[in-house]
Amino acid sequence: MGKKEEKKNKKQKHQHPNDQTTKPTSDFAFKLSSEVKGLKFGGQFMVKSFTIRRARPLELLKLLAFPQTNKTSNKIPFPSTTAFLPTNFTILAHHAWHTLTLGLGTKKAKVVLFVFESETMKLAVDRIWPPEIPLGEVNKKLVRGLNGCEMARFKFRKGCITFYVYAVRRVGNIGFSCADDLRTILQSVVDLKDFLDHTAMLAMPNQRSINYSCPQAAIAHYL
Repeated sequence: MGKKEEKKNKKQKHQHPNDQTTKPTSDFAFKLSSEVKGLKFGGQFMVKSFTIRRARPLELLKLLAFPQTNKTSNKIPFPSTTAFLPTNFTILAHHAWHTLTLGLGTKKAKVVLFVFESETMKLAVDRIWPPEIPLGEVNKKLVRGLNGCEMARFKFRKGCITFYVYAVRRVGNIGFSCADDLRTILQSVVDLKDFLDHTAMLAMPNQRSINYSCPQAAIAHYL
């Protein structure tokens, strides 16, 4: 066996079954919340102080480029899903950090989605989760903070934005009651084109707008 094949096999051996870059899997590998992988930061310790905020339902639809709902209907897709987006501080801080480090600082932003097994579970968790949280506290307070729960983790790299999607259910439950919503969300993320500039997020509701030049491909998903 050559060195290239050996290196390839070693990489495959340590790859998490729910780390996806091309298409979602139909096999959801649930683990205890204390054991599931969290957000990765590499050597970018400064990024841990950057914050993310809870997104409103319509913001989630814009993020996923999901078709808008009928205005006459009060039902919003993915009622059991909670999403966290970079705050305006984080978006601007990413650019400042990249400049201060002479291009060595990361430009990658993180988006985190939690798909709960029921809307009731989501509402209960939303009441105890903060509306805004530093990225460095996500693993401890959100991912591993859900005692008595199991999670399946999915990771997607879409240009300068990395999506972390977690399916959440109670320990001992079989299957996942919101599997259809989860598959739809995973497929929507897969279908997104790579984001070239995440400052496009500033155009979303509740974000402060700034003037910048951004390729149309990067902002298509937000309009």
